[in-house]
Amino acid sequence: MVTLRDLLLPKPREERLFTPGDFIVFILIAVLLYAGVTLAVKAPPSVKGPAISLAPSALPWYALLSVGRMAAAYALSLIFTLLYGRAAAYSPRAERLLMPLLDVLQSVPILSFLPVVLLSLSAILPETTAAELASIVLIFTSQAWNMTFGWYQALKTIPKELNEASRIFRLNTWLRFRFLELPFGMIPLIWNSMMSWAGGWFFLMAAEIFTVGDRDFRLPGLGAYLQEAANQGNYQAIFWGLLTLILTIVALDQLIWRPLLAWSDRFKLEMVESDNPPTSWFYDLLNNARFIAWLRDRIIAPLSSHLDHWAVKRFPFQEHESGPSRLTWREILVGMMVTGALLYGIGRAMQMLLSLPVHQWLSIGLSVSATLIRVLVSLLVALAWTIPVGVAIGTQPRLAAVLQPIVQIAASVPATAIFPVILLFFLSLPGGLNLAAVLLMLMGTQWYLLFNVIAGATAIPQDLKYTSALLRLTSWQRWRTLILPALFPYLITGAITASGGAWNASIVAEYVTFGGSTHSVLGIGSLIAHATAKGDYALLLASTLSMVATVVLINRLWWRRLYMIAEEKYRME
Repeated sequence: MVTLRDLLLPKPREERLFTPGDFIVFILIAVLLYAGVTLAVKAPPSVKGPAISLAPSALPWYALLSVGRMAAAYALSLIFTLLYGRAAAYSPRAERLLMPLLDVLQSVPILSFLPVVLLSLSAILPETTAAELASIVLIFTSQAWNMTFGWYQALKTIPKELNEASRIFRLNTWLRFRFLELPFGMIPLIWNSMMSWAGGWFFLMAAEIFTVGDRDFRLPGLGAYLQEAANQGNYQAIFWGLLTLILTIVALDQLIWRPLLAWSDRFKLEMVESDNPPTSWFYDLLNNARFIAWLRDRIIAPLSSHLDHWAVKRFPFQEHESGPSRLTWREILVGMMVTGALLYGIGRAMQMLLSLPVHQWLSIGLSVSATLIRVLVSLLVALAWTIPVGVAIGTQPRLAAVLQPIVQIAASVPATAIFPVILLFFLSLPGGLNLAAVLLMLMGTQWYLLFNVIAGATAIPQDLKYTSALLRLTSWQRWRTLILPALFPYLITGAITASGGAWNASIVAEYVTFGGSTHSVLGIGSLIAHATAKGDYALLLASTLSMVATVVLINRLWWRRLYMIAEEKYRME
């Protein structure tokens, strides 16, 4: 059981919360933000947005556009994951920089960068192209970190005997990747891809409805369709838009992700076959199709064989780097050039930050505090209902059979798609936008917690359940001594992800253009959007960096300490 002393005076293992790599990464983020803000000054003062048709016949095309953006971002994420994760796993020198970089980047609220990315790209590219690229970049950054961590962890945990076998057979880089690394990492890669794809819907919808003052960066898609329908109060169009979105999510699940899960079951390392392997009707249909068998035997297999023969000749066997090596003069020269560029960039960024008057820094502090309160409220509300519901689903198979499919569909519907509909109701109430902002944050956080609670409840060993029954523990004693301690690691993992989702949601929840007028509340997300609309780029840089620094500090000083306690004190072993 977690006591107040554990929370206030935790005693985790000796591990530095901050490393030199963290500060280098933060400087790099500040320099990149400064470069984007500098380009944003040249952005066009007004951008004419697209005409969004509310005819139901336009929905298939809009759904195709939205899925196309998601697919392009996922392809980039997959390439980045395979290359970045492999470099970090096999090069100790690269690992010391790449992993802190990844750790900080996954803590950064991605939507805080959307105004900078959009405005900087629109300064050098046509507005439509800039909006499309910005949406793909935004979705990429929401997908890549999770997938990369999963792939890196898989490569680092390959059993020693399999590594030895690959050396004995002298597998080169390509053959090792194909016959060892990819099969071993396939299951976590697919599961993390599913989670990243589901999370990408949130950011896609945010990108498709983004406007800044007179700059309309909306993109034709399901998100823009739902926003336009809500603006016009067209409830019939809202219904058709939500139905199309849900059908698209269900179709992708049934036609792509479920077949991939059923196919990946062959890569499990186990001595006994599972009693309940994943199944898919569409995978069985494809597996029994004669055309697929002909395609596999006549086209794919010969091409794969030729590729293997070419790779064996082109890339001979080579041992992986196992320890630190001496730097070459080229690496030293590149390091000096990068260091010089970083020092110049941070100097210019500091010059821009120092130009802000004191009252604006005070406004940033108040805005961060207001958003932090909303994040805490949404997190507490989410915890209040996800713990009992998640435990019920995870411990009662009959209830899980009914509720779990419903929960999965509800979790896949992005909160940003429903937000314009929520505003129709809340803006008529006193303090309506405050309530709507907290509700949007709640919708962006609760599913991370719920699925982690379900996973934790499912993982409670059956023998411990029998023991608690034999001891005739009361309901409260069972929760205090078994359920809550078993859930604690899962709760911390879910809360870290959920808090990041809440900070992200603040960007679109605290400053809203709706029905031809702008509505805003005090908050750092509102301040970022307001600074962008006014063209106050020094304030935009300062507020974005403040938000990033706040989230990273909270993660390192609070969540990481709790994670260490969970790892050491509440681990099942």
